[in-house]
Amino acid sequence: MMEVNLPFSINTLQENHDHSSMRGCSTYNSLDAMMKREVEKNPFLLDYLHLIPQDTIGLPQLRIKLDRKLGDIKFPNIIYPVSDSIYAHIYPDINDVRNYYIPIEPSLVTNIKSYVQIIEEKLVDMVSAYDPKTQEERQKILKECLRELCIIGNGHDTSGKLNSKNGNKGFKSLFSIFVNNNGKNDKIYLKQSEFNALEYLILRDKIGMGLLEPLISDPHIEDITCDGYGPIFLEHKIFKGLKTTIVFTRDDLNRFVLQLSERIGKPITYANPIIDSTLPDGSRINIVYGEDISKRGSNFTIRKFNAKPLSIPNLVASNTMDYAMAAYLWIMIQEGMSIFVSGETASGKTTTLNAIMAFISANSKIVSIEDTAEVQVPHKNWTREITRSTNKGDDSADVGMFDLLKAALRQRPNYIIVGEIRGIEGAIAFQAIQTGHPVMSTFHAASVEKLIQRLTGDPINVPKTYVDNLNLVIIQSAVRRPDGKVVRRVLSINEIVGYNPETKGFNYIEAFTWDPATDKFVFRANKSSYLLEQKIGRRLGIPQNKIQVVYDEIEKRKKILKKISESGVTDYDEFFQTITKVEKKGLLKIEV
Repeated sequence: MMEVNLPFSINTLQENHDHSSMRGCSTYNSLDAMMKREVEKNPFLLDYLHLIPQDTIGLPQLRIKLDRKLGDIKFPNIIYPVSDSIYAHIYPDINDVRNYYIPIEPSLVTNIKSYVQIIEEKLVDMVSAYDPKTQEERQKILKECLRELCIIGNGHDTSGKLNSKNGNKGFKSLFSIFVNNNGKNDKIYLKQSEFNALEYLILRDKIGMGLLEPLISDPHIEDITCDGYGPIFLEHKIFKGLKTTIVFTRDDLNRFVLQLSERIGKPITYANPIIDSTLPDGSRINIVYGEDISKRGSNFTIRKFNAKPLSIPNLVASNTMDYAMAAYLWIMIQEGMSIFVSGETASGKTTTLNAIMAFISANSKIVSIEDTAEVQVPHKNWTREITRSTNKGDDSADVGMFDLLKAALRQRPNYIIVGEIRGIEGAIAFQAIQTGHPVMSTFHAASVEKLIQRLTGDPINVPKTYVDNLNLVIIQSAVRRPDGKVVRRVLSINEIVGYNPETKGFNYIEAFTWDPATDKFVFRANKSSYLLEQKIGRRLGIPQNKIQVVYDEIEKRKKILKKISESGVTDYDEFFQTITKVEKKGLLKIEV
């Protein structure tokens, strides 16, 4: 069983600390009112506080909600709740650029290891009589079986005997197994805190994600990386790069990745040592198994996604883009322009794609195609398709992006969303655009030039004369500000004009660009937009002498978006519903 290796010398723990008399505890009395309420709700947190070397680092601060300003603290000592029964401790390391992330679970401090194997053996026989269909049913059955196996005690009375809630008295040891006369009905006697820890551990390992459960449950974590033997590393939204106190040995790591692959339904083997999949919460995972291809041992990377996408107001608030850019994209998407969001790894491409999809008209039919489920569409008429890989050597049973994209063309969508274009499906995407199906996708390229090179080269091989079927390219990146913070910015929005056979080059217009000196955005195509004037203007029948109305429309929608944001509408679904109401009221018509 994996353990958490605490990064400090442990203070002497009062193992029989009586949680019912907290007010007599000096550590409890030194806590502020908010922390007292928290340890009263979860007494194991007080046990953890007893372990901390308070004379060297002091008591941690409790933060129920994290503020981005906390990321400015060089040596943070902060505890925050991850869920109702899990906490995280951000612990300072003065000798490293990465501080520690310590998961505080009910099973961390309470010693119930001696009972885990016994309980697991008994549970095998008990749960075999059931046939649960869902995770909720499995959890309910496990809880009922645990309560059947255990007798929960209240604590020692004045005579030293334990009084249980079930009325049993007089057994000598707190850690004891009672066997009745026929020797079959074993019961395990535990204190309430021990039972809580045992129940948490069993449910975590049998239904949850095992030792990764606290990390998966933490909404502030973006990436979870295991490079091989050693600790797991994290990218945190507030505290940036962290190292966990979860450390793998070789045998532990190989055993864990095998169990992890089976849990997600894609067993890994030496014959098929690499898998990409999606976890139950929607996170993307990549696993590489074996030392023959990964010299530091098996490794895995989990890219987490928000349960709900960030909205346009969220992106504007973080200065990923501004209202003018959002208003411009709103017009482009409403008029069926095809868009690629391009950039390097972890630049926020999928986040931006999810956000701008809210601009697709609510009555549209959308088909999304992905390797792993990342796209989140707010529309009701949404067909979501995922590739299939059998991982059993039978390629005939596989269903790839190419197959799904061909099928999508027969489903009469208003928009086709491709999670990421990597290979020959790119050529089919351009054929879809040619036949009048607008496409939105993400792409790995750091500039328009690199994007076109990849599109026209192997293995995608889009003919150069087809490239202008793609209307817009959004280039996004994670950039480092002068203060050292890494932020995500839309570097440019580019209008593709077309291929010039004489120069054998491609013409495009930078509609918007980011100015790194001011951290603001510039509308460079104001009064000179190719798409607004030559594509959308002509489609709407706007004469050239009145083309100013399309630029006025950007200003109008910019004001609408700003007003929506100022009214407090930032939730993704609520934002989508609000702009749908705006559209229904006829406020989005471009009138000459």
